[in-house]
Amino acid sequence: MTEKILILDFGSQYTQLIARAVREANIYCEIIPYHKPFEIDKTLKGIILSGSPFSVNDEKAPEVPVLEYINQLPVLGICYGAQMTAKLLGGRVDKSNKREYGRATMEIKQDDILFNQVSAKSQVWMILSLHYLQAFLF
Repeated sequence: MTEKILILDFGSQYTQLIARAVREANIYCEIIPYHKPFEIDKTLKGIILSGSPFSVNDEKAPEVPVLEYINQLPVLGICYGAQMTAKLLGGRVDKSNKREYGRATMEIKQDDILFNQVSAKSQVWMILSLHYLQAFLF
């Protein structure tokens, strides 16, 4: 059986780019709509939650049972996926006074097997109009 990463697509225009990056790392991945049921089995090694045109604060913002996933697998939330995770775990996300675009430096602050092949500092692209008001811990 092939090990895989599952990307839950919330409608991001970058989901295919995320999948491409995963595949370029020689990791098999599948993209499915966020609302499609899937089985967590021993081939599934992690889940990526994509971005979305929604805001986590929209009345009908899509959600998935993040805590259920986190208790079983590594989960990476990107943009909307990270904001939804923060909100569902008790954090707060709100509109920023300004939109920000451009390069940013991502720094990994904690050793984890998940980041073994990732540089401690990486250049990333950001498009932000929301910010975290309250962090979460678990």
